Amino acid sequence: MRFFSLPDYQLIMLNWFHRLGAPRSFYEISGRLLPVLWVLSGLSILTGVIWSLGFVPEDYQQGNSVRIMYIHVPAAIVAQSGYAMMAVAGAVFLIWRIKIADVALQCAAPIGASITFLALVTGAIWGKPTWGTWWVWDARLTSTLVLLFLYLGIIALRSAMENRESAGRATAMLALVGVVNLPIIKYSVDWWFTLHQPSSFSLGEKPAMPAEMWIPLLVMVLGYYLFFFTLWATRMRVEILNREFRTDWVQRLVVGS
Repeated sequence: MRFFSLPDYQLIMLNWFHRLGAPRSFYEISGRLLPVLWVLSGLSILTGVIWSLGFVPEDYQQGNSVRIMYIHVPAAIVAQSGYAMMAVAGAVFLIWRIKIADVALQCAAPIGASITFLALVTGAIWGKPTWGTWWVWDARLTSTLVLLFLYLGIIALRSAMENRESAGRATAMLALVGVVNLPIIKYSVDWWFTLHQPSSFSLGEKPAMPAEMWIPLLVMVLGYYLFFFTLWATRMRVEILNREFRTDWVQRLVVGS
């Protein structure tokens, strides 16, 4: 039995990424994956919602208001991850000029902005019974608001520039500059005195809450990630068709449909 050597494995990965980076290949591969992603994201979120609303016990301090956590925390996590992925796409576009990376950046921004807005709204709803106010200029809340402005800034900058190449470079640079805000969001509760509670769980550390509370939260986080990637791929497919509408493969696709 022959095993892959490291160079063979690297070559396969490079070929796979090169193929995925081509608009036509991405469109074809994502078309096969999307039905599965829709089903998995729907099942994960539905399971998480039923579990968190119907079976998770009340918190000994916050009571039933703690259930907003299962909407707020996954939204906050995915909002930050979405921006990080968008910045990676911007770096790839600036360095290698791969068109699909610019498509990925453009299509992620509206989704990320929506999820960040959801995180802020649910945070305010959670904060009212917990802190007695809808909003405070807390370090984490303020830096998350800055994250929303970064998303909106990228959307506005893209819309304001007619030249696609220039718009791609400008938005990629803004995405990379905005990355400095992510560690501020994450470590703000450690660097400054804030009303916002520390992270309930993180990789490599034992969760601070019981298993019957953090397992459904983990399911919701997974569901949010799957939903994000599903919407992202769907938007990218539409954008690819808009950009490649003069190519032969798109024309054949339109005629065939």
